[in-house]
Amino acid sequence: MASANISNTTDKDFENDVLKSSTPVLVDLWATWCGPCKAIAPLLDSLSGDYGDRLKIVKLDIDTNPQTPSNYGVTSIPTLLLFKGGELVDKMIGNPGRKSRIADFVDKHI
Repeated sequence: MASANISNTTDKDFENDVLKSSTPVLVDLWATWCGPCKAIAPLLDSLSGDYGDRLKIVKLDIDTNPQTPSNYGVTSIPTLLLFKGGELVDKMIGNPGRKSRIADFVDKHI
């Protein structure tokens, strides 16, 4: 469910893809059965084009990668986790409904 500007990550690759990234990373925790997760995907795709190289967006399927959500106390999806310098700096739970709300969430930290 990733687009050209959005990549997938796994529990195994999370450290390299997210924690060791020199760019801030927005992680979308989702599942194939989650309607709100599917609804947020076009917002993230559009956002990825807006931020270009200033923000990396990755998706993590919680059904096949249960360890990372557990590590960060994620209990519902969609959840967006924002990492900067390898540290979790903010969390957004649920579908915000508008791209501008996600942009405001990201802009506070980059």
